[in-house]
Parts: sequence; structure tokens; C-alpha cells
Amino acid sequence: MNERRLHALNAGEPGQGPVLYWMHREHRARDNWGLLHAQGLALRAGRPLAVVYGLADAFLGATMRQFGFLLDGLRLVEAELSALNIPFFLLRGDPPEEIARFAGHHGAHTVVTDFDSLRLKRQWLARAAKALACPLVEADSRNICPCRAVSDKREYMARTIRPKIMRLLPEFLEPFPALAPHPVPWPGHGPANYFVAARAALAVDRSVAEVDWARPGTDAGMGMLRAFMAERLARYHERNDPNAGAVSLLSPWLHFGMISAQRVALEALRATAPAEARDSFVEELVVRRELADNFCLHAPDYDSISCFPDWAVRSLDKHRGDERPWLYGLDDLEGAATHDPLWNAAQRQMVRRGHMHGWLRMYWAKKILEWSATPEEALRAAILLNDRYQLDGREANGYAGIAWALGGVHDRPWAERPVFGSVRYMNFAGARRKFDVAAFVSAFGDARDRELLTAMR
Repeated sequence: MNERRLHALNAGEPGQGPVLYWMHREHRARDNWGLLHAQGLALRAGRPLAVVYGLADAFLGATMRQFGFLLDGLRLVEAELSALNIPFFLLRGDPPEEIARFAGHHGAHTVVTDFDSLRLKRQWLARAAKALACPLVEADSRNICPCRAVSDKREYMARTIRPKIMRLLPEFLEPFPALAPHPVPWPGHGPANYFVAARAALAVDRSVAEVDWARPGTDAGMGMLRAFMAERLARYHERNDPNAGAVSLLSPWLHFGMISAQRVALEALRATAPAEARDSFVEELVVRRELADNFCLHAPDYDSISCFPDWAVRSLDKHRGDERPWLYGLDDLEGAATHDPLWNAAQRQMVRRGHMHGWLRMYWAKKILEWSATPEEALRAAILLNDRYQLDGREANGYAGIAWALGGVHDRPWAERPVFGSVRYMNFAGARRKFDVAAFVSAFGDARDRELLTAMR
């Protein structure tokens, strides 16, 4: 693998025991550069190889909707690894503490782990790096072009990061080698992972129902990819119409790292769809996703208005005292009890399915800004609802998207207006010009939403 994907997190000395791959973002056995690097180290040193996962009791407001999807996916990873003579250990408790304890007990040669741009994960990795006696090496298997290799600073917008990514794409968009059966067995007894007991013991919110349209695991994600390429990629130019069914629906599997964005790009570029559709999809998959990781890595205040560009902060401050004809609290928003039937239907889509159409996510967030007393209140509400209901919440893409919608991150100033100032505005009339709002409200709204829509005609 290209060693520019790697980043040393400490200066530890290799131990005499196994090589460990600490899985925490890339939840897959296939197409995983971190796991492949760990196996390469183990083979060269003649050591056993194991995968370890630290299951935290809570993670950024995730509910059983997200934890269930994760745990069911990890069971599939365990089975796939077992067939390759690679044990999987599910550890319970504080992840960096448990990983350091496990590595110390086994005299680990090296720990290889996943790159993650989120603040909490950076804290985990820093704590583990300090506690481990052996080397801790981070591998970026999330981004096709590694985040650290693309840029060492926060990029202003897509047009500034795009040429940097495109220059590196030929180097990094390469085929994956297969993960091989590991020839050195794990000494002693293998793990006993009680996934059912772990699920039952989690003290997380179980009131948000798990979804049935998205099955976890690499095979399910690749199945969705094949369906997208065969049935929807050719219509990708219709992706901003929530009724068109032209989007990939891959975000749950990409978010949980159950499929690789690099694998998705390789397959999409070979698809028989028109070149314009392939190129547009790869632009979204590569440039926009990798811009989000760049943002969160270099702006650790990504969930605060302090991350907004100066022009947006000044403009929003100027309009703090503007009259707001509609004000909604968190209960109203969560219950889809606003005067806007389209917003309500989008909120209901998210609550029911753990997914909201991409164009509507922008509209949804901007309306929260319009209906909140302050930008700070709007930001808190948007992040809380996104992370509670979306399968792909608690993700760099989500934080960057909300910061774009509310605070002009990766955008430019627009014509000044009340409340929004110079932050880009979106409205109901514009949605009606773009797609059949009535059809979407009919699909996801309730009787009250349909009545509201009728009254607006």
C-alpha cells in the first residue's frame, strides 16, 4: 500500500507479541488499507494478527438505531475474519483505555488504527498513543486521497481542494489487494464475543426504531451499489429531485465504513452509465466527502458557530435582532409540527427511515436557522436531530453540511436578507419550482401536512 496513507501517532517500540488492528471507523474486512497494513506488518514479523474493537457505552447521541446497525455489521466482520484465521475481539468500556490494556497484556508488536477527523476520535487516539508502549499508526482508509496528504490546512471551499485531490487521484485510486488467510495462528483460546449480550447491555435510547430498508454489512452495501449503478446512476442528473429516486442511498454503509469509498469509485468509473453521470457522482463521492474530512480535521470547533467564516459571523450577528415570524423549539421541530408541510415531511422521512434526501437536508437545516431565536440555538438543534435520527449522523459530512447551511462554510456571501444576512437562502417557492412538492408530502407527510399544502395553493 502507499505509505503516504500512514501517520505515526507515537514513538513506541515494537513489542514481541501480535500485530493489532484497532477498528473504529472502517468496519469491514475487505478493501481496508489499515487492516492490510497490519497484516503486512504481521507477516514480515512472523506474528499473529487480530482485530480489536472498543465498544463505548455512548457515542455522540447515537441511539439503538445506529448501535444496532453497527453491532449487526460487526458480527458479519467477525465471521469474515474468522474464515481468514484472524480473530476479532469485542472489548467493552472506554475504547482507548481498553485497547491499551489489551495491547499491553499481549505485548503487542504494533497497533494500526483508522483515521478519523472528529474531535472525540482525535482525543481517543491521543490518549491511546500516550498509553501504548508499542507504535500506534493511523491509516487513512476513509479517503481515496489521504486527508493529511491532500492539504495541511483548512480549505476554503470545493474549488480550492479539488485541484489538490485531482493531482493525487491517479496515485491513490488503485486496486485493492485481497486480505489473505493469516498463516500465524492466535495463541491460546480465541475470543468469545457476546454480541446479543452487548446489545442488551447498552444504556442507549431505544425509542428510535431500527430501520428495515438498509441491512448492515459489506455484502448489503455492495448490493446497494450494484443496484444504483444498474438502475439509478444513469439518472444521476435528477438527484436533486427527492421524488426521482436517482440518489445512491449508500451513505449508511459509507458512514459506518462497511464499504470503501475507493471501491465505490473504482466500480462507478467502470459502470456503463453516461460519462457525465459517472463524473458527477465521483465528484460528490470524492471531492465533497474529502472536503468534509479536511474541514473537521482542521476546524475542531466544527459544531460551533466559531467555525463559520468571518463574513458569515459578522452578517449573522448583524441580523440577530431581526423579527422572526415563526419560532419553533426543539419539541416542535422533532415532532414535525411547523407551518411548512415540506419541512415536516422531510423531518418525518428522517425519523422513519434514518435517511433524508440530500437536497432536502440543505432546506431542512436552513429553515431551522430561520425559525430559531439565535444561530447557536439553530446549530444545536440541527446537530442533535441529525445525529439522533440519521443512520449517517455523527459524521464529518453531516457537520460540514450543517455548517454550510447555517454558516456559509465552503460557500460565499449572497444577497443580504433578514435573519440570514449574507448566508445563502432557500425557500418553499424555490422547492416548488424544482420538484413536485405535493408528491413528496403525499409520500412522507401526514394529514395535517397535506391540509397545510392545500391551504398554500
